[in-house]
Amino acid sequence: MRRAALFHYAIPLEAGTVLRDRRIKTRSGLLVRLEEDDREGWGEIAPLVGFSAESLDEARQDAIAWLSRWCRGEPDSESRLPSVAFGLSCAQAELSGELPGEGNYDSALLCNGDPDELIDRLRKQRATVAKMKVGLYEPVRDGVMVNLLLEAVPGLTLRLDANRSWSPDKAARFAHFVASEYRSRIAFIEEPCRTAAESRRFALETGIALGWDESAREPGFTLKAEPHFRAVIIKPTLTGSLHAVSQRAELAQRAGLVAVIGSSLESSLGLTQLARIARWLTPDALPGLDTLALMQQQLIRCWPGSALPVVSQGELESIWQS
Repeated sequence: MRRAALFHYAIPLEAGTVLRDRRIKTRSGLLVRLEEDDREGWGEIAPLVGFSAESLDEARQDAIAWLSRWCRGEPDSESRLPSVAFGLSCAQAELSGELPGEGNYDSALLCNGDPDELIDRLRKQRATVAKMKVGLYEPVRDGVMVNLLLEAVPGLTLRLDANRSWSPDKAARFAHFVASEYRSRIAFIEEPCRTAAESRRFALETGIALGWDESAREPGFTLKAEPHFRAVIIKPTLTGSLHAVSQRAELAQRAGLVAVIGSSLESSLGLTQLARIARWLTPDALPGLDTLALMQQQLIRCWPGSALPVVSQGELESIWQS
C-alpha cells in the first residue's frame, strides 16, 4: 500500500542573506514523504526565488497532483517543474534504495562574515577550496578581498560566483585588482558578465577560467569543452530529476570538465541528499554545499557537525496526505 505526505517549512535566515540583490529573511519550501510497505523516502521541493521559473504555490499544486496519482498506483512521467521533479525523484530513489547512503560532506567553504574569523576558518578546514560571492559590491573591493584571502592562506584555491553581475568594464576592473600571481589560484569564476559572450571575452583577456551555471540551463546550450571553460555547476533543484542531474554530470565529465554539485539554499535534509548525490555522481569534485550557516534551523536530518537546532517531523506543517 502506498501513502504520501507533503509538509511546508519556513526557516529563518541570518540577517543580510542576499539573493540577486534581494534580502530575504526566510527560506520556504516543501518536504515530501513517500511510504510503501515498510519503506519510506524523503525529498525536498524548494523553488529558489529569483532563480526558479516556478513559484512555491505552483510547485505545491503540481506535487499534490503527482502524489495523488502515485498513491493510486497510476504510472506518471516526471514533473515539468525542476524543483518538483528533483524532490520527487529523491524520495523515489530513497524508497527504492537507489540513492546511496554515503555522502561527501566536505564542501567548498562559503566566504562570508568577518574577514579575520573567515581566515581562521579557512586555515583550519580540511579542504583547500573556498567559494566567494563577488559582484555585490564595487569590483575594487572584491579584487582586494580575493588578494587578501589568497595571500593569507597559502595553498587556498577560490571559486568565485558573480551571478552575471558585471558589465565588461566592471569585470575588467575586478581583474585589474587581482594580483597576476594569484589568478592561477582562482579555480573558476561563475558567470562573471551579463551575457555568455561577454564572459568568454573576460576569460580570454584575463586568463581566469569560467564556470557555467545559469547558462548551462538555458535552452539550446551545448555542454562542450571550449577555451578557458573549466567547470559546470549543477544545482539539482534548478535542473530537474535525478536522471537529468546524472545526464548533466556525465556530459560534463565526457567533455573533460569539472562537474560540481551546488546548493540552491536547501534545508539540512536537502543538503544531506545533495552530499550523497555528489559522492555518487561527481566523486572527484568537491561540492558547493556550505549554505547551512545562513540558516537558523535544521529539518529532520542533521548536517554532520552542525549545532543548529533540529525541527522534527511532528513540528512541521502538514499540508496534504493520503
